[in-house]
Parts: sequence; structure tokens; C-alpha cells
Amino acid sequence: MNASVVEAIPAGVCVPRGFVAGVAAAHIRDDGDERRLDVAVLRSERPCEVAGVFTRNLVKAAPVVISQLTLRQGRVQAVVINSGNANACTGAQGFRDALQMCKAAADGCDLDPGQVLVCSTGVIGRPLPVDRVVRGIRDACAALSPAAGEPAARAMMTTDTVIKIANTTFEASGRRYAVGGMAKGAGMIHPDMATLLALVTTDAPVARDVLQPVLARVADQTLNCVTVDGDTSTNDTLLLLANGVAEGEPFTEGSAELAALERAVFEVCDSLAEQVVADAEGATKHFRVWVRGGADLAQARAAARTVAASPLVKTAIHGADPNWGRVVAALGRSGAQFSLDRCRVEVGAITVFDGAPRAVDPDAVRAAFSSARIEIDCDLGAGEHEAHAWGCDLSAEYVHINADYTT
Repeated sequence: MNASVVEAIPAGVCVPRGFVAGVAAAHIRDDGDERRLDVAVLRSERPCEVAGVFTRNLVKAAPVVISQLTLRQGRVQAVVINSGNANACTGAQGFRDALQMCKAAADGCDLDPGQVLVCSTGVIGRPLPVDRVVRGIRDACAALSPAAGEPAARAMMTTDTVIKIANTTFEASGRRYAVGGMAKGAGMIHPDMATLLALVTTDAPVARDVLQPVLARVADQTLNCVTVDGDTSTNDTLLLLANGVAEGEPFTEGSAELAALERAVFEVCDSLAEQVVADAEGATKHFRVWVRGGADLAQARAAARTVAASPLVKTAIHGADPNWGRVVAALGRSGAQFSLDRCRVEVGAITVFDGAPRAVDPDAVRAAFSSARIEIDCDLGAGEHEAHAWGCDLSAEYVHINADYTT
């Protein structure tokens, strides 16, 4: 009896209608693994309205600069990505190589190079093996398929151990639309933009002038709330492409349709953010810090991020050490205004501090810190604003991975 054929289901960025992807193994790392995917191409059947947020690191990789310039020109229709080499700190040749990647993808997709965005991730300061990359791009373009969403997410990976994809649907004006996304990132993660790459697609029709504000707001509430090691990459890029294939009138500022799209983009990016921190280099557990009662939003965000980034908090969580005082200390140096006698801290469901230390069982706190996913709730008692941040534990394996990264 013949085996049944199971049709591959679109995933991630290929869930919205009109998007296809292709992948290839270009041997960018030159490490002997000829099967490892390291090139991906995403193509839309129609030109897309596009928004992007990028690293604020003053050292920007060539692909970041090229993509920022391309976004100023108007619509795009494809994105080309490579892993294994960041093409950062590579001088004028790096810019030529990034442009050559755009041209190769444009040729393979029958587009103009100005319709292609480019992303790279990997080791900084090494010349891109551009001949191998170009061959890989050609192979990826020849294999474009709506079923390549998961392989495309795999081709982005560096020290990631699992792919990171998400998708959702929403209804607006009687039509159903989709949003899909993929991300990579495990180390050098402390986004300040929006090494971390993320692509989000939608088949909704969106007016160009409203897409950028939507993405900026979502980035601040999701990917900008993640910290793994406090290092901001040279290559951080988050892109949102809207091709309008699902038809309908373009979503405009202040409309219910745009609000529905923003909620869907938030849902996808929030999922990607947690997936990134859960797969952080060497991490065995991850945690969310909720800070409420901030005097303003900026202070609430600063407090949450300071706790999530604290090496002492991260190591306490790694060792399940019930040293909750490190959380209070991190709040105190965050720059957020509050009075200690109005501060409240909970670990899991356990109140450990409420204006003063509470009598708690250390074993109960130890058990809370032993969970794979941990909630830390803090109330500053200084106002009505709240924010959150995602963090992970800090292990010896993180040191081992990054001590040997280039070899």
C-alpha cells in the first residue's frame, strides 16, 4: 500500500496569503556541515507596504544601513536573509556584498533590487563569503513555496536551538486576515529599536503612513521588553510587510480595522518575544517581570527591564536561590521613583515584600524559582503605570557558548 502524502501546511510568515519562502544551504560557516540551512528568501506576490525598526547601536551592520535606505524609497516585495555571518564591521566591501545579496534575490524573484530588503546575522567582523551566499540565494529563489515558513525560520538560526514562529487571524469589515511571524535570537539580546531578527507579514491592506507607528508601538511592548544578556546587537531588525492580498479598503489611522491589526501584530510579536527568551543561550528557565504602580510608563519600563537584566537576579533564579532581596535592590537602582514602604514584590503567588520583609518559607520561594517559567510581580506604589520585561537565567553554559562562538 502506498504511503499517504500529507500536504505541508503554511506556517509563520507564509500563513498570510500571497507570501512564499525559499531556503538553501550556502555553507556560509564553512564548518563542514553542508546541510545546515543558512539562506532564506521571502517573496510577496504583490508589492508591500513596509515598516521597520532597527538597532540603535551606533555600530550598524551593512544590511541594516541598506535596508533603512531602501525603506525610504517605498514599497518592497522581498526580503533576503543569511545566518552565520553578520556582515558587520566589514567596511565598504560589506555594503557591496549586501547590495549584491539584494541583486541576487531580485534576479531570482524577477524584481528590482530596490524592492528587496536584506538581513544578516552571525559573527561580526568577518567578510561575507558572497559567492557562496549568492549561489544559495539563487537556489532559495528557485524553491519558493508557501510551505517553507518553518524552513525559513530555521535558516535564520545561529545559536538558537529551536525555530521561533507565530501566527494568528483577525476579522475586520467582514473579512478574515492573517498575521504571521518568525524570529531568531538567543544571545546578544537586549533590543533597543524595536544578534535579533524578526519578520512579520500580513495580507491586510494598510495605508502606508500608519504602518510604521503600529510597528513602533508593538515593538516597545514586546521585543523591546526582552533581555538575555544586556548586549544590543549591531544587526537588530524587525520588519512588518503588508501586501493587501486579502483585499478590502486600506486600514487608516483611528479605524477599528487598524486597531484589530495592531492587536494581531502584538499577539504574534509577544509570542516571538517569549520564544526568544525561552531559547536564550544556556538558559534553563525564563521569567517575566511585571511592574505596576509606576509614576510614568518610562519609569515602569526601566524598573522591569533592570530587574530582568540583573545578573544577580538571573543567577539566583538559575540556582533557585530564594534571595528575593536582589529583586528589590534592582528596583532601587533602576531610576524609577518609589518609596520602599509602599513597594510590594511577589514571586509566583508568594508575597515576599510588602513595605517590609514578609515571613515566608524559603523552600516555597525556592520552589517558585525552580519553575521553567516564573512570574515576578512588583508594585512601586508611585502611580498608575505598568510595564513588563522578559528575562532568563544566567548559566555557565552561556559563558561556554560565547567563549567558543567564533570557533
